[in-house]
Amino acid sequence: MEKKWWQNAVVYQVYPRSFQDSDGDGVGDLAGLTERLPYIKKLGADVIWLNPIYKSPDHDNGYDISDYRSVQPVYGNMAQFETMLATAHKLGLKLLMDLVVNHTSDQHDWFQKSRQSKDNPYSDYYIWRDPVDGHEPNNWGSYFNGSTWTFEPKRNQYYLHLFAPSQPDLNWENPKVHDEVWDLMRFWLDKGVDGFRMDVISLISKPAGLPDAPKAPGAVYGDVEAVVANGPKLNDYLHEMHDKVLSHYDVMTVGEMPGATAEGAITYTGLDANELNMIFQSAHVGLSANPDKRLGKWNDAPVKLTELKKALSDWQYALDGKGWNSLFWDNHDQPRAVSRFGNDSDQYRDVSAKMLATTLHMLQGTPYVYEGEELGMTNVHYTSLDQYEDLESLNAYDENVTKEKIVDKATMLKYLSHISRDNARTPMHWDDSKNAGFTTGTPWFALNPNYTTINAKEELDRDDSVFNYYRQLIALRHSHDLIVLGDYEELDPADDQVFAYRRHYNGQTLLVINNFTDQTVTRDYDQGNASEKLIGNYADDQGTTFRPYESKVYLFK
Repeated sequence: MEKKWWQNAVVYQVYPRSFQDSDGDGVGDLAGLTERLPYIKKLGADVIWLNPIYKSPDHDNGYDISDYRSVQPVYGNMAQFETMLATAHKLGLKLLMDLVVNHTSDQHDWFQKSRQSKDNPYSDYYIWRDPVDGHEPNNWGSYFNGSTWTFEPKRNQYYLHLFAPSQPDLNWENPKVHDEVWDLMRFWLDKGVDGFRMDVISLISKPAGLPDAPKAPGAVYGDVEAVVANGPKLNDYLHEMHDKVLSHYDVMTVGEMPGATAEGAITYTGLDANELNMIFQSAHVGLSANPDKRLGKWNDAPVKLTELKKALSDWQYALDGKGWNSLFWDNHDQPRAVSRFGNDSDQYRDVSAKMLATTLHMLQGTPYVYEGEELGMTNVHYTSLDQYEDLESLNAYDENVTKEKIVDKATMLKYLSHISRDNARTPMHWDDSKNAGFTTGTPWFALNPNYTTINAKEELDRDDSVFNYYRQLIALRHSHDLIVLGDYEELDPADDQVFAYRRHYNGQTLLVINNFTDQTVTRDYDQGNASEKLIGNYADDQGTTFRPYESKVYLFK
């Protein structure tokens, strides 16, 4: 297989609001990102994925866009964006923009015109339906709780929003919407950006007739993802996007695809599919959902290792030689990886963060590192509702505690502490000074108090830090085709303590063994006959003994 540049790459995700503030207003910005680009380069990453920086009312932290061609003033201006992009390119870093085209903000000019009447040029840019028996057109429930429908008196109709009411869904049945999207994509590509991460792109094709969704017992609304994800015309839309836009540029694309299956993903990411390079699927981060289906993901149960192994292995097997995987533990929509999948105690945080990194970076696919993951940043462990900022989290509390009374206050707060998106959105830890070096002003969101001990300055200066371990992993990927392209072989799927697997390529074998527990265990996979040990997260190697959260990677030639 001839490697594409994006197959060999490692991506670093920047949540701009929380990365680096340059002007003291407490919000991260483009000038701050430019200042920190050498840090990303030092880590060894090749590509930056930048969360939305477009003009927005910020009801959902930038995922409600009111102008796709303007920079949100709090982040800076277009000149500062162009300076950042040029600086990144000089350092050999590429840039992915976040493309959000399932929905816009309700403040976007298109929607402001669309809501005025049924007979203006923008009237069908969005999805409008007449009331049915005086209520919403169907039973769909929003990802952010409540109905997916909001009534607009001027049209005497409801409009669809799979997320917040301030995020109306675009009508992809309208060819004019396609043309608008292709134009805005070219606008950024012509500026020199190197591709797109496409937000919830699997939701843009709605089913004909908008039928009711299946509903859990006792639930008020139906499960919209079950009927909307991977809709009937999605492949057609992505083919058109590729033909009209992407095929004319040397770019990288990754589509966020809630509800995707490994088999279905091949049609989107097939090596000759002419659609997308890879997708973000949610099989592994969607584990341990609440047994009460009305609560969805809101739970605090630990992920079972056997289920985690199956979720990752299924995708490794399904896409090998046919498509391409994205590899990630966390992002701006997930809690911190070391808190969810590892152990964030003072005793084990460092070693378990390295173990998780080893597990992921030795798989086939393109790894993504979310800002602070390379430092082993943890969940904040909030205890009060007023500490939260995230719209999804606040709505879930209101729906499940106040309105429906499905759980009590204390239980829901435990769920939020475990899995809220706010855990990943606290400002970056640069050093142990006031506000962690993030801002000279008042941070837009409170910092995790442990920044005094977990921060970039401390880790860059320490050879055995999580940061420097990530550097080693990334360097190994860049120097071994076996890690990039090798076939995958899972070992002992039923083992509920250790995740072990092999990779095979051109007569060489990689053996990866990861202890996911705080116990010392024994495993023998013939590692004593390996040609060399490539990396491990303990200073020595005790052979078949694996200490708490120990990882070892061996090469057989």
